[in-house]
Amino acid sequence: MALVASALAPPAGAWSHHHHERPVFRPPVDAPVADPFRPPEDPYGPGNRGIEYDTVPGQVVRAAAAGTVAFAGPVARSLYITIDHGGGVTSTYSYLQRISVRAGTGVARGQVIGIAGERLHFGVRLKGAYTDPAGFIGVRRMRVRLVPL
Repeated sequence: MALVASALAPPAGAWSHHHHERPVFRPPVDAPVADPFRPPEDPYGPGNRGIEYDTVPGQVVRAAAAGTVAFAGPVARSLYITIDHGGGVTSTYSYLQRISVRAGTGVARGQVIGIAGERLHFGVRLKGAYTDPAGFIGVRRMRVRLVPL
């Protein structure tokens, strides 16, 4: 029973207060990466400030990790969602066809938040700065060390 409880994710934001672990993200869509993260040379230079997925219109988009929806709506004729994961980490989902969450609501990791269009841009910011989302995607490995009594 204790094993089951420890496998459950802590509530959104809890991880940042107890230990300095990043949230573990899962990819927001089941689609190939069309364009990986390419940091720009300077803040205004060209680059890709996230991961672009080659989605099929109508594909579901899921929250990469638990958090609170900070923004959900149109920006310059595109639909965007931003989720605040606590600890200065936010994720943004851009170029959506449809949004199924609203600002202020909590979401679970893997929860459907919208519908993709031709492509999905997935960005992650750490304390306001764009960072490579690939560094957050994966499985948290727990190392168990046996200590003699």
